[in-house]
Amino acid sequence: MKIFASLQRVDHTLFEKIVGVTRSNNWAVTARAISATGDGSLHVLAAVLLLVLHPLPEVIVPALITTMALERTLYWPMKNSLKRLRPADKFDSFSSLIKASDKFSFPSGHSSAAFALATLLSLCIGGPLVGLLMWATSVALSRVVLGVHFPGDVAAGALIGGSTAFINAHYWGLIT
Repeated sequence: MKIFASLQRVDHTLFEKIVGVTRSNNWAVTARAISATGDGSLHVLAAVLLLVLHPLPEVIVPALITTMALERTLYWPMKNSLKRLRPADKFDSFSSLIKASDKFSFPSGHSSAAFALATLLSLCIGGPLVGLLMWATSVALSRVVLGVHFPGDVAAGALIGGSTAFINAHYWGLIT
């Protein structure tokens, strides 16, 4: 149990440093805009564009749908069984810049969904790997800047999202 306490202390310290730097530099407006791109509408747009533009829509669209379904199936029960408090609930003197959509913080659903989408698209269409991963990383970091997640929450979300994308890309024969 000492290792978990140590990890939590590191997570809290990193959170405080990130929030301290970004709040003093007025990054809130940018963080809100970036965070909003991870709300789900981009995932629907990606599915529509793939359906119209991809040479194998009968494979890529189901791969995207099952990736997102698996990611949601993993993240939501984990979040609601582990019940890690959000920063504003953990620290009395802290308030987040936005209202979170649910009560608990670990893992980050925005991060998980963003990394699932970015990883699957990178694996299946190639090309803008760095840009897609920068976007997903920006979504994850925006959640910390806004004060609704700890860094460990977004790291776990990234791992869940990226893993589900790899599993589904392999299952659908998009990678070998």
